[in-house]
Amino acid sequence: MIRVVLPAPLRALARSEGEEAFDLPAPVTQRAVIDAIEERYPPLRNTLRDPATGRRRAFIRFYAAEQDLSDEEPEASLPAAVQDGSEPYLVIGALSGG
Repeated sequence: MIRVVLPAPLRALARSEGEEAFDLPAPVTQRAVIDAIEERYPPLRNTLRDPATGRRRAFIRFYAAEQDLSDEEPEASLPAAVQDGSEPYLVIGALSGG
């Protein structure tokens, strides 16, 4: 079971109350997690990644097991602690401003 935490704006769009759980076959990749999120919550399609390239959107970051996975390849396996459900996969809206 993979635990996923979405930022508040995406939770509101998805009408999700909090942490989500997904049963995905191992090894779990970022692409598999994002595919599962988009399948469960169609309003989130194309909000996390560009539909043409499959790469993450500029103001979305992905973290797991205290690692920034934002620039990892979509097919890279997630850390073991995320795959076994002991750590969540975090989707974070990047902060900017001045």
